[in-house]
Amino acid sequence: MPELPDLQAFSHNLQNKLSGKKVMQVTVTNAKKLNVSASVLNGTLVGQKVEKVYREGKELHIKFNKGDVLGLHLMLHGKLFLFEGKNDNKYSIIELHFEDNSSLVLTDFQGIAKPTLNPEPKDVPDALEVDAAFFTRRLAKTKTNIKTVLLDQKILRGIGNAYADEILWQARISPFSISNKIPEAKLADLAKAIKEVLHDAEKSILHSNPDIINGEVRDFMKIHNAKKKQSPTGHDIIIKESSRKTYYTEEQKLFE
Repeated sequence: MPELPDLQAFSHNLQNKLSGKKVMQVTVTNAKKLNVSASVLNGTLVGQKVEKVYREGKELHIKFNKGDVLGLHLMLHGKLFLFEGKNDNKYSIIELHFEDNSSLVLTDFQGIAKPTLNPEPKDVPDALEVDAAFFTRRLAKTKTNIKTVLLDQKILRGIGNAYADEILWQARISPFSISNKIPEAKLADLAKAIKEVLHDAEKSILHSNPDIINGEVRDFMKIHNAKKKQSPTGHDIIIKESSRKTYYTEEQKLFE
């Protein structure tokens, strides 16, 4: 699943590619996850120009000049492709066709990627917006382990499994720490690590893949990386197998 830095990179490139383009037609191939009919979607978007493409939590949002927004949640295997003329990409969900004969398609072989017209705004903070005070306040009565908290999109939007491991290693906090046992100084480290890890990852992705709009880039990761056996500081990387693999080292302090 593409995570926050991937989506940041996608939105950066799609903004450059799509800004100002007028929608001429919307083709809905798979409507089972769409929140409105294909005719309503066409009636709303056709004739509008793309104003902005940006990330919102774990979604990409395309904002149009009349204020309407098309949200795209890629789920596990959704991918975006730009093309001209006929679409040769398989497993199409939705296609946006523009005035200049270019198009954008969302695909997913599982058919669960989710397009949403005018998604409801969420009051959960984005991962790049939070500070130490947020964690101090939010975790005061939370006994769940800290990795589970970071992954909970009802608490904090945008962080996925791989980056939770990277962030917690950078903050030197064990992923198994009880949230309300972590001292304020370490919560400050956590807030700082979130911004540093996510911003640095976006830069790494765009540096190695400057035109990227789909897929995942993970080869630069320091801890959550199957090709690495040790952290940058020489400690063995431990992998805990469960529904989600957790990568960590003994450098990370356990608070319990």
